[in-house]
Amino acid sequence: MSKNAKIAVGGVAVGLILLIWLPWWVTFLIVVGVPVAAYLALDPSQRRRLRRVTRKEIGR
Repeated sequence: MSKNAKIAVGGVAVGLILLIWLPWWVTFLIVVGVPVAAYLALDPSQRRRLRRVTRKEIGR
């Protein structure tokens, strides 16, 4: 299994555990809030680089 696949499987497992233990809206806030917080923590130059790379991969 590749490293990215392991991360994806772990994320799904954590999401399912959160759904069982927490109300759905708290789980939704965590699932959406963590990536948003990580994006906002980047420097402006890192955000530009991330957007550029993402656009390149979409255009393949």
